Amino acid sequence: MADNITKGKLKRIKGKAREEYGKLTGKKAQETKGKVEQAAGKVQEQYGKAKRNIKKARETRQLQ
Repeated sequence: MADNITKGKLKRIKGKAREEYGKLTGKKAQETKGKVEQAAGKVQEQYGKAKRNIKKARETRQLQ
């Protein structure tokens, strides 16, 4: 769970760096790849958070 959150954050950082590189060099393809990578990272992060929340809900339910 935290693994997906961490990987997602790293993917977003890497994507931002790629986007900035594309802007600096004028390479639209790199800029676009960076934006796509950031979006993928955000999705992965949200997946990890949702998975974590489901696990917490199950644990809470079992305690009751």
